[in-house]
Amino acid sequence: MIFFQSIQSVISIILMIALGYILKGQGWFDEKFGGSISSLITKVALPASIFVSVLKNLTKDTLFQLSGSLIYPVGGVVISYIVAYILVKVLKIRPGRRGIFMNAVVNANTIFIGLPLNIALFGDKALPYFLVYYVTNTVSTWAFGVFLISNDDPTKVKGENKAKLNWKKLLPPPLLGFIVAIIFLLVGIPVPTFINSTLTYVGNIVTPLSLLYIGIVLYDAGLKSIRFDRDTVVALLGRFILAPAILIGLLLVGQNVFGAELAPLLQQTLIVQSATPMLAVLPILANEAHGDVKYATNLVTTSTLLFVIVVPILMQLVQFI
Repeated sequence: MIFFQSIQSVISIILMIALGYILKGQGWFDEKFGGSISSLITKVALPASIFVSVLKNLTKDTLFQLSGSLIYPVGGVVISYIVAYILVKVLKIRPGRRGIFMNAVVNANTIFIGLPLNIALFGDKALPYFLVYYVTNTVSTWAFGVFLISNDDPTKVKGENKAKLNWKKLLPPPLLGFIVAIIFLLVGIPVPTFINSTLTYVGNIVTPLSLLYIGIVLYDAGLKSIRFDRDTVVALLGRFILAPAILIGLLLVGQNVFGAELAPLLQQTLIVQSATPMLAVLPILANEAHGDVKYATNLVTTSTLLFVIVVPILMQLVQFI
């Protein structure tokens, strides 16, 4: 039953992505449209959605309970970075690809695929659990992951100054929306009904626009350019098998060794998020650091297509945890 439910949810996602792909091919969207959608989602709609969902689905008690579960995604990210670094050394991945490869293995596309996928599979009630992974992934990406790509610039002179921490990236609008919601929750500030309704309507556009955006990105990337070289295959295995396997291992240790009691929906959400496709911004970050943009684009394209196969299988496996 769960398997067919996940299949149906994924099919709905595929159809909406396909709609974006087809409409882009038909010339409905100009070159600036994709960037406009991206900005609308990340800077307006998603912060609104997170703000409303936190106040709707969380209480002070559940908030403190969730804070303890951060250890699982954080531990998964740390271990994944270590394994990814070892793979870079063992496989002798060339400069310009190293930072991209490690980010591909560790960091997920939680915004444009992870969120709509989570809502499709588990509903809005799982959004607080999604935020646990989202916070970890955001900090991992912008506090550490971006440095791996910036400092892997093959054109950089040895000894040249390394990248500096960008606080604006570390605190993106969705995360700020989460922080503001937490303040409202803890202080007990009431939100007027008309404000709540407005934010709810705005937040509801996140899922459809995110999936349309992915379709546009796939069209721009070009499906004919897909390649499965060694570095791509290993990165895909790291994203879809290694990362979720590490997180599943940590969850099992927490339950069986330390006796931690975790809600089944929390476990399912964390595991599914750990296996979502690679960061949509990988090609942009690679381009800024003079890295292998084609490799980064290929990773995003292939992982976005393959997640359709991965998710139903993963949903079946999590039932046994």
